[in-house]
Amino acid sequence: MIERRRETKETQICVKVNLYGKGESKIDTGVGFFDHMLEAFTKHAHIDMEVSCKGDTHIDDHHTVEDVGIVIAQALSEAIYPVQSIERFGNATVVMDEASISCDIDLSNRGFLVFELPIGGKVGEFDVELVEEFFRAFAFNLPLTLHLIYNRGKNKHHIIEAAFKALAVSLRRAVTINENAGIPSTKGVL
Repeated sequence: MIERRRETKETQICVKVNLYGKGESKIDTGVGFFDHMLEAFTKHAHIDMEVSCKGDTHIDDHHTVEDVGIVIAQALSEAIYPVQSIERFGNATVVMDEASISCDIDLSNRGFLVFELPIGGKVGEFDVELVEEFFRAFAFNLPLTLHLIYNRGKNKHHIIEAAFKALAVSLRRAVTINENAGIPSTKGVL
C-alpha cells in the first residue's frame, strides 16, 4: 500500500492505495455522495483504497473534493510512474440505466482534461460542479490525459456515477501488465 497525506488549513487527508488490489475500499470524506462515487471507482478499477478526510465542509465541499482528488492522484502516480510494462492506454464506455459515458485515458505523464458532461445543479446536497473539479485535480496530479464524454442520459446521479466507473475501467485497462510493452513510448520515456 502506498500512503500519501496532505494537511492544509482546509483539509487533512490520508490516502492509501494498492494499484493491483481487489476493489476493496474504506472511504470517509464527510461527503456522502462523493464517498459513494469513490467506492464505485475503487470497485471497478480493482484498486484497494482507504481515504480519510477532515475538511471544512461547514463552508462547502469544494476543498474536500478537490484535495482528495489531488492526494488520490499523487498516490496512484507513485504506483504507476515511471510507466513500464503496462498497456498505457485505456478506454471504456459505461452505461447506467439511460446514461452512457465514454472515457479515454493515456498514462502520458502529461496532465490534460477534456470534460464534456452536461451537468449542473445538485444531487441531494452535493454540488455537481465539483465533479469536474475532482477530475481536473485527478488528471493534473497523476498526471494523465483524461477525456470524459457524454453520450446520453438525463439523471445526474447516473451520469456522474457512469463517469467514475468509466474512469475506473479505463484505468484498470491502462495498467494491465504487458511484459512485451517495455516503455510504451517511441520516445523511450514517459
